[in-house]
Amino acid sequence: MPLLDISDLYRSFGSTQALAGIGLSIERGEIVALMGANGAGKSTLVKILSGALAADSGTIRFNGHKFAPKSPSQAAAAGIATVHQSTDTVASAGLTVADALLLHRFADRRVPFFVSRKHLRAEAQAMLDAAGFPLPLERDFGDLSAAERQLVAIARALSDRAELLILDEPTASLSGEESHRLFKILLALRAQGLAILYISHRTSDLEAIADRALVMRGGRVVASFTRPIDFSNAVEAMIGRRLEAAHAFARTHVGDPVFEMRNARLLPTSAPFSLSVGQGEVVAITGALGSGKSRLLAAIFGAGRLGGGEMWLAGRHYAPRSPAEAIAAGVAMAAEDRHRSSLVPAGWPGHSLAATISLPHLKKWYRQGFLFGGRERREATQAISRLGIKTPGPLASVWSLSGGNQQKAVIARWEAEPSRLLLLDEPFQGVDVGARRDIVEALRARRDRGTLIATSDPGEALEVADRILTIDCHQLRTLSTDTTSNPAAQETYA
Repeated sequence: MPLLDISDLYRSFGSTQALAGIGLSIERGEIVALMGANGAGKSTLVKILSGALAADSGTIRFNGHKFAPKSPSQAAAAGIATVHQSTDTVASAGLTVADALLLHRFADRRVPFFVSRKHLRAEAQAMLDAAGFPLPLERDFGDLSAAERQLVAIARALSDRAELLILDEPTASLSGEESHRLFKILLALRAQGLAILYISHRTSDLEAIADRALVMRGGRVVASFTRPIDFSNAVEAMIGRRLEAAHAFARTHVGDPVFEMRNARLLPTSAPFSLSVGQGEVVAITGALGSGKSRLLAAIFGAGRLGGGEMWLAGRHYAPRSPAEAIAAGVAMAAEDRHRSSLVPAGWPGHSLAATISLPHLKKWYRQGFLFGGRERREATQAISRLGIKTPGPLASVWSLSGGNQQKAVIARWEAEPSRLLLLDEPFQGVDVGARRDIVEALRARRDRGTLIATSDPGEALEVADRILTIDCHQLRTLSTDTTSNPAAQETYA
């Protein structure tokens, strides 16, 4: 008897059918990969299994019993632990790593009224040790990077003795070393009988650990593959059409440098380096977590400071003291965690697709303080067409969109006004194969600016960039000067 058995499950949101009779099963001691384009229904299914949503109809059986959790706590108590792609619900700024690891325990009535801080620290340290994640317990959760917050969420989930662990894009913010460490933990848990539902757009992840791969499209499971998984066919099933091998993009004409760094140091003690980005050129910087790539982009955008050296933009000395100064000079940036840095919270004014695009341009678009929606709607409508954003319309909430379409909205924000340099930090996190190709084509089409991308995935760098630089210990080095001659750049989107 399967541990989890789902049959004929439906869920709709107004006229949108998110799940259309999905059925699947998972055995104990099995890692099942769930693949699907953004909007295929994966997140809706996860929310139902984790108790955040209720199904309209259909049957879920878990451990041989009907299962319909009314809350995430009920799902967790039944033996299903979920780690979501966004870590906003894990903890908040002001809490330590130890607090974040044990936050869910404080809601347990079995916990004594008086607790020992020393005992809590020991318990939190044991959770980190079991997961193999080295994080300082007293560090503020709000100061953690997206990758470090993900590690906290995973460590907490692994401590709950679940029978089914659901992981939604767990390696999106992890370095290669951290990903491999996580894989070893998951394989050990599988050997102990834990079932794992693993959602990812990275076929390298799935190839490393998945026993089976289920492909969703249109709210249904449309294909199933057993190990060894044919990912070429899986990707074609995911998008519903044949996917031609992605030939290397023709190298764009590179004009004069639009941005330069001369004798730059990210830290006062690090070695100096130089960097240039030409007009019409896409340059990628790849490196592990903590290597300095995010610090570099933050310094260029005025959200941080260099340890030394100079920057030049369009032939003029450039030293922004704030992101506002950077934007005014023609530098735009989409930061690493779009949920925290780029999107207005759901329910707040300005959370529509149109308002998301217009947010940094309000002062320019509405010079006399009067807000008229015509300009917003026009720009959003053009972005929907240009980037292929799947949405009911320009006034739809950006939070109703899938991850890939949210990222397209963030990119569209900086397409709405001319810029000299576009900075993108991990732009493909949680973005499926089809959406990623739309974004890549949009980036490559712009010849009036330079683009600088930071990514921890060398495959993504090969897919989009003219030149690739690697960063390690805050030192920038050349990895490849021309990706069009690299065979890896000619692989299929996957």
